[in-house]
Amino acid sequence: MMANFLHALVAVLAGNAAYFLIMPHLPASAQHVPQRMDLGLIVDFCICLVILGMVKVVARYRRQSQIQK
Repeated sequence: MMANFLHALVAVLAGNAAYFLIMPHLPASAQHVPQRMDLGLIVDFCICLVILGMVKVVARYRRQSQIQK
């Protein structure tokens, strides 16, 4: 359970950092406005979701490579 929390934490932190780095280059409709539900939140969520998937794949690969050794 702790591993899932850490995976999610890494995904959220990295995803938000990536989103805020690319946000100035996105169209105005995809830029998040604080205190509003908008397309920017959906874009941010999708980035975090993709990063979570990558973290899970890497964790599974590392776990399987340790078992084979």
